[in-house]
Amino acid sequence: MECQLLLKGPRSPSKLPSWTLFLAVCAVGIGGTFQYGYNVSIINAPTVHIHKFLNETWSSRYQTELNPSLLTLLWSVIASIFSLGGLCGAHIGGSVAIRLGRKGALLVNNFIAILASILMGISFPTGLFELLMVGRFLIGVNTGIGICVQPLYIGEVAPKHLRGAMAMGSSIFLTGGILTGQIIGLRELLGGEKYWPFLLSSSCFPALAQLFFLPWFPESPRYLLIDRGDETKCTKALKRFHGPLHYHEEMEDIKRERFALNGEKPKKPWQLFGDRNVKWQLITVIVMTMGQQLSGINAIYFYASYIFKQAGIPAEKIPYVTLGTGACECLTALTCGLLIDYMGRRLLIIGGYTLMSFWCIVLTFSLTYQELYPWVPHLSMASIFAFILSFGLGPGGITNTLTAELFTQSSRPAAYMIGGSVSWLSFFTIGMLFPFIVNGLKQYCFVVFLLESLLVASFIFFVIPETKNKSFLEIKQEFQHLNFRGRIKEKETEL
Repeated sequence: MECQLLLKGPRSPSKLPSWTLFLAVCAVGIGGTFQYGYNVSIINAPTVHIHKFLNETWSSRYQTELNPSLLTLLWSVIASIFSLGGLCGAHIGGSVAIRLGRKGALLVNNFIAILASILMGISFPTGLFELLMVGRFLIGVNTGIGICVQPLYIGEVAPKHLRGAMAMGSSIFLTGGILTGQIIGLRELLGGEKYWPFLLSSSCFPALAQLFFLPWFPESPRYLLIDRGDETKCTKALKRFHGPLHYHEEMEDIKRERFALNGEKPKKPWQLFGDRNVKWQLITVIVMTMGQQLSGINAIYFYASYIFKQAGIPAEKIPYVTLGTGACECLTALTCGLLIDYMGRRLLIIGGYTLMSFWCIVLTFSLTYQELYPWVPHLSMASIFAFILSFGLGPGGITNTLTAELFTQSSRPAAYMIGGSVSWLSFFTIGMLFPFIVNGLKQYCFVVFLLESLLVASFIFFVIPETKNKSFLEIKQEFQHLNFRGRIKEKETEL
């Protein structure tokens, strides 16, 4: 009788996550998106030192000077092979999460990061720059898997009234990784000529931290019940996350989803493309992921140093001012985490893209008339920070959250594999094309990003429903009128 009252009686869910939930998000974040942000950031600091290492290694190995064009090619490979590794990691991340579980996949993934760190660390003393390339590729694989599996785990353990805020943990750790990399990459720390091998091999510390902390937390309850059919372990995990008095609602929600799936096995990525039930969810993930990468945030960081210099900041102080951009992103991720479950996903992401469009207009004009008036460089500098704030409040944080929410258990890993692949391909494409876009269009490159931001905002406005406080099955139902619009019209015509 008491059990029935617990199941049926009204419960007011806590507005804050339990300590176990909060610490679990931290445990998965440190070896997940933190690694991505950290490794994207630290490669910038030792650029000059790695060039010198390549020149000296080539000269001692072949007794000839390294051709400048070949030096550029070798450096490009070292920098961009990270993206190739990330793409490979995204391709296998979902499959590993299904086979080993979300927690198991993250734990095994850390050994890849440790191996990569060792290879990058010994590249300098051994005089083998090839080890640097292999290490960058492997750390890319590590981050590709981490970006896929971490939000998968968080989205599945979070209660629906806290899912947005907890899913923002991925963005908070990503921006935290960028900021940490910028700080540690300063020349006073590990950015100097003597210490750059230690800088690149420092990726092992987040991996070791996750290997120590994550085993103390349970596996995803949804994975345990729906994928593995283990109700006992699922119940034990839910009690750990929500407490023995408040876990019943989450158990009921998981059971409803399992009943609706009716024993459906996890799908492969190619199966989603032929599944009409997830047609518009998949289109949404692809559009939003491409929009996030092609939004112009890379252009902002490209122009940042030039704008800071024009504003009168001494060249030797610019790296410290650039820390402000990383801190700005980190702050907005935290702010978005506090607002997302109050204001909803639609308002924040549409507002973010709209504000980014506005700042693209401001930057186009301010960069065009940069030398006309003395106050214009300061306007450009303010616009840089405003653009980053807008990105962090909208597409920077909410894209991954929505990917978790738009799919049910059988489709979610495959959706993250597709979203991750699109993200890494877009990242690689913008890296290859961006120099040509900037050289060709100069400051007018922001007009391209303006149009892209407006198009994505319009798509979200007309297609994506609000997902705040809704279960995965309720969100799936919201998309049915889009996925089966043609069939519904046919039935209405027949009637």
